[in-house]
Amino acid sequence: MTGVLGEGLNAAALGPGPAASAAARGSRPLQRVLLVHNGYRVRGGEDSVVESEVELLRQHGHEVVEYRRHNDEVGSGSKLGLLRDTIWSPRSHADVRRLIREKQIDIVHVHNTMPLVSPSVYWAADAEDVAVVQTLHNFRLLCPQAIFLREERICEDCLGRVPWRGVARRCYRDSAAQSAVLAGMLVTHRALGTYAHRVTRYIALNEFCRNKFIEGGLPPERIVVKPNFVDLPGVPADGPRSGGLYVGRFSNEKGVQVLCEASRHLQDPDITLVGAGADLEGEVRAAFGSRVAGFKPLPEILAMMQTASFLVVPSICYESFPRTIVEAYACGLPVIASRLGSLPELVAEGETGLLFDAGSATDLAAKIVWAQAHPEEMRRMGRRARDAYERHYTPERNYGRLLDIYAEARRAVPQRLVQAA
Repeated sequence: MTGVLGEGLNAAALGPGPAASAAARGSRPLQRVLLVHNGYRVRGGEDSVVESEVELLRQHGHEVVEYRRHNDEVGSGSKLGLLRDTIWSPRSHADVRRLIREKQIDIVHVHNTMPLVSPSVYWAADAEDVAVVQTLHNFRLLCPQAIFLREERICEDCLGRVPWRGVARRCYRDSAAQSAVLAGMLVTHRALGTYAHRVTRYIALNEFCRNKFIEGGLPPERIVVKPNFVDLPGVPADGPRSGGLYVGRFSNEKGVQVLCEASRHLQDPDITLVGAGADLEGEVRAAFGSRVAGFKPLPEILAMMQTASFLVVPSICYESFPRTIVEAYACGLPVIASRLGSLPELVAEGETGLLFDAGSATDLAAKIVWAQAHPEEMRRMGRRARDAYERHYTPERNYGRLLDIYAEARRAVPQRLVQAA
């Protein structure tokens, strides 16, 4: 496996070869997990999911070795170096191979590789005969923008195709150069077979996402489903509830403008908005005034969720798995969400919440009016939302599913190696 894109390592410096290491690992149950993640400059839900899974594994006695890069590093290097590292990072490749041998890693679990980690880590694990699990938090492997949205409309022009349109339209950070680098990374690793052959199992967060990745060309037999989770064991108090709640960024893709427009159709827009976003801050404050609460720490958000009547998720893009929905369910809070992408799979109409036509302010307003007029029905949906949390989204449910995926991935590695030989 060495020599790919100019990458090479001194085998003697690495210690025992992959065959010996693999034999040692194969003789014991899962113990050591190498978690790989490229952190974002602005902390988001994905970073929280990573930390939750690390803590979950450690609570169950697994040793978790973390390999992290962070986007704060980007400004310290050259543009040419960043271009190279986005496509193939020699440093990350070497670091991961070294950690696998030194720590006797049993499985590598990758979250985000953009831009500093790069897909080179898949090849590093492959060279050491260690299974790789990749969680698909967004659609970056299929869409340069990662959310299938252009000019506030769903766009699948790059799905299953060479993403040249994403470059021409400057879809990644409104930059043709950065979009070209990302597209180059995708095209290179599709051609090398990285995504088809060097990742043992992909984790999609729901069936909608799984099907979308299959449409985009990932091998169906390698994609499994495991949702996100939150650790909120206490049963929410069955006290009085009133008003709506929005939690998230004030940005176009989150449908905040739709919510603002819907407020104009409401006599009493009793909805509190928690979040921030410079681009839409003025519009949000004009629509909701003192109900804009700004940023709040998670404990305060959860307290607000336990006294609200419903949560609004008005996204106009394909959401993978909004963590706020699981948090709401854990708090016994039903959800009013867009009828789009994975959201109808996560929110059962009339059972755990209500659905409205994505982008339609009038339909959203109608659902909010109905929710305000039927508090008992919303409380009933909230109890069923809590039931859904206990059935699907608790740490213990998630841990069992994660271990099943790890075991399946580890079993698949020798089969793949025999076939390759």
